[in-house]
Amino acid sequence: MKRIVVLASGSGSNLQAVIDACVAGTIDAEVVGVVSDRIDAYALVRADEAEIDTELVSRLDGEERSAYDTRLAGAVSAFEPDWVVLAGWMRLLTMSFLGHFPGTVVNLHPALPGQLPGTRAIERAWAEAVDGERAESGVMVHLVPDEGVDDGPVLGSRVVPIDRSGTLETFASAVHDTEHRLLVEVLAELCSPSAAT
Repeated sequence: MKRIVVLASGSGSNLQAVIDACVAGTIDAEVVGVVSDRIDAYALVRADEAEIDTELVSRLDGEERSAYDTRLAGAVSAFEPDWVVLAGWMRLLTMSFLGHFPGTVVNLHPALPGQLPGTRAIERAWAEAVDGERAESGVMVHLVPDEGVDDGPVLGSRVVPIDRSGTLETFASAVHDTEHRLLVEVLAELCSPSAAT
């Protein structure tokens, strides 16, 4: 059974979807650790409730990104992961981290490939829709081979239409629902016993 470590900075709703899918057997894997950079991340509570080991790796005052990423890599490596999943992880990772996990870091981004890299992608998509510049957005799951922002090899994507008669909240909810489904589908494929190792 594959070992998954999830990095999360926020509420952890995507983490919960992965935990639930592992318990149900949809993903042939186990979430063996959850790492966060924020002590108030609800993802840590979700992990505790599921009896999953957690690790808080906060950035120290004045700490260089590469030094932080080296510490983070040590914390993640201790779990011996097959896959490292960034699910609402709000820090850009350097090669000081990524170099420890070649080909095994997976990121979830709430936009389609090549569109809206970086933060607040849902809000930016909605603003463009309101301005008549966009009719849809989406979600993608991709590998993170290097320090590029939301531009690694795509493992899966889904379109999410934007209904301008609705609200940002209803659009965001549709995106999050799609995130949960797509992340589970991609991880189920990656962790399948028949998947190439």
